[in-house]
Amino acid sequence: MEKTETIEVQGQIDDLNKKLDIILEEIYIQKQKRQEVEDLVKDLSIIGNDVFKASVDELDNAGIELDTEALKSLFFRLLRNVSTLNDVVELGESMADLAKDGAPIIHQIGLQGINYMNEIEQKGYFDFIKALLEVVDNVVTHFTVDDVKLLAENVVTILETVKNMTQPEMLGAMNNALTVYKMMETHDIQEYSLWKAFKEMRSPEMKKGIGFMITFLKNIAGQKTEISTNNK
Repeated sequence: MEKTETIEVQGQIDDLNKKLDIILEEIYIQKQKRQEVEDLVKDLSIIGNDVFKASVDELDNAGIELDTEALKSLFFRLLRNVSTLNDVVELGESMADLAKDGAPIIHQIGLQGINYMNEIEQKGYFDFIKALLEVVDNVVTHFTVDDVKLLAENVVTILETVKNMTQPEMLGAMNNALTVYKMMETHDIQEYSLWKAFKEMRSPEMKKGIGFMITFLKNIAGQKTEISTNNK
């Protein structure tokens, strides 16, 4: 009985010794790491001092006075705004990623734009615009500012005239007149004496034409009279 208890106690002691060895080993490792960090800090401090002294010497040789207070203030401000600087860096990274992702799209849009410009050039758009600019240049060259002002004052009347001329019945009448003119032999027109002209005027066609001319002239005269009255 006592022997069994002794064995159990010895086992517990062995377990404690193993755990203690582990703890001591961990403490030794932590101490070693701390020592390494301290050595690194010392080395960096020495390097930093050397760099600082070299920088001071360089600045002194260059005639630049180093404001340590300003540098210290700048350092503390940087520390206070670490989060802002981090946001700026993240924004830059996001912009870089966006540019990287959007590069193929921009490239494709550029190719489509070039193809479209080539297409409209093949269709003659640029030549048409060039000719249109020449027309505008001729208009500007041959008309004065007063002419343009006069055109602006009468543009309503001009548009009304064009509107009336483009009515179906008016276009039909002008087309008929042009058709008749094209069918006439203008190079070999028959001569008419007064007597023959008088005889032709007795025909129904001439009577109707004369009636049309008289009615047309009377309406024009009446229209002018009405416009004069309205202006007064």
